Amino acid sequence: MVRHRFLLVIYPAQGHINPALEFAKRLVSLDSHVTLAITIYLHSRMVNKPSFPGLSIVTFSDGHDTGFNAIAGRDEDYKLYASELKRRGSDFVADLISSSAKQGHPFTCVTYTLLVQWAQEVARGFHLPSALLWIEPATVFTILYHYFHGYDNYINEKSKEEKASSSYSIALPGLPLLFSAREVPSFLLVGRPSFLSFLLESFEEQFQELDKETNPTVLVNTFEALEAEALKAVDRVNMIPIGPLIPSAFLDGKNPNDTSFGGDLIQDSNDGYIQWLDSKAEMSVVYVSFGSYFPLSKRQKEEIARALLDCRLPFLWVIRDEEELSCMEELRKKGKIVKWCSQVQVLSHASVGCFVTHCGWNSTMESLVCGVPVVAFPQWSDQKTNAKLIEQVWKIGVRVVEDEEEGIVTGGEIKRCVEVVMESDGEKAKEVRTNGEKWKIMAKDASKEGGPSDTNLKAFLNATLLSTMND
Repeated sequence: MVRHRFLLVIYPAQGHINPALEFAKRLVSLDSHVTLAITIYLHSRMVNKPSFPGLSIVTFSDGHDTGFNAIAGRDEDYKLYASELKRRGSDFVADLISSSAKQGHPFTCVTYTLLVQWAQEVARGFHLPSALLWIEPATVFTILYHYFHGYDNYINEKSKEEKASSSYSIALPGLPLLFSAREVPSFLLVGRPSFLSFLLESFEEQFQELDKETNPTVLVNTFEALEAEALKAVDRVNMIPIGPLIPSAFLDGKNPNDTSFGGDLIQDSNDGYIQWLDSKAEMSVVYVSFGSYFPLSKRQKEEIARALLDCRLPFLWVIRDEEELSCMEELRKKGKIVKWCSQVQVLSHASVGCFVTHCGWNSTMESLVCGVPVVAFPQWSDQKTNAKLIEQVWKIGVRVVEDEEEGIVTGGEIKRCVEVVMESDGEKAKEVRTNGEKWKIMAKDASKEGGPSDTNLKAFLNATLLSTMND
């Protein structure tokens, strides 16, 4: 029996798809039906379109049915795209809510990911409960909340005073940590223009929408033990930890067939990388991946390549483009290069000893669940804050230091960090492995039947149902 009908609206990006689909699976397992609203382009790009009982997919046009590249365009291009996405998406969602109610299948709640805050406005117009599915850490939510509630000048002034590599001077209410400018989301620092800095305006709109609600609900892809202070740092927002949002086979084991997120936008290379991993010794492989979005410069890739060869360890490296590196032949002899892979399957493999990562939140959660030590190599946005948590709070890895004059991370620095976490007898290596195992257990405990995240999601569903009945 279906007790709830959720409408889930997501921004068209891989980093939104993965947690959203896992969230949908959890809802379905708790007697809910989920309608996933995505753009025509996003649906067309999916190489393994998600399909399971209890899930319906509906598509709408954002005006860019052949795709929109935020990286390649100007800030003005993104603003025009965001405006069109809002206009078309709002009309589509409003029509869908109205038609579903007329057909006798009204939605009981609207949930949405970052950058589609207009979905909350539409839900409010129909007097429907809504919840933001926050796909970054609670710590980042708290930093952004304070930034947009009077701390913007403070954070920017502090960033001007300090040398980003050494000073920790930014203190924010409710957070026990001090931050340097290199550890807060990059787009907040208006004096230091960064990649995708135009997102600042979209995030400001996100928090303006939340301010229109009384005690708005924010479902966070984290778990209580991981970010206890941050989850309680904002009094007027009801942050509910429901993570990690990871396929069940690697987490709670309730569904051993749930081995992938589904909805990949890039075709899995599927060229024997698991068999290659099978042939390697336990905890001997360096896994390198920078996610689905951010493009590394050729020079930076050359530095990574030199580091991997100099470490003399087997490595699995995800390189999405076809750009040839100067030492490509040697790389293919010493390691394995793939265009894409099942990351959670790789991280759960016994031969993987460390993960060189951009520190996207999905990748961070996957490394935590699998207990794999990290070499943190953040690029932009929340990744810089995630890297701080990885190195200084959870102590499951080390962060590379960029050569500020060169504007890159040198091969020597990358090699140093890999060796720190891979050295079997080293004190730091022992520390990060021990902590990795600790957080791995705690992540799985949070999600199991009766665990904090499981209990929180069930309580949220009951509260939503009660709210709908009262209306």
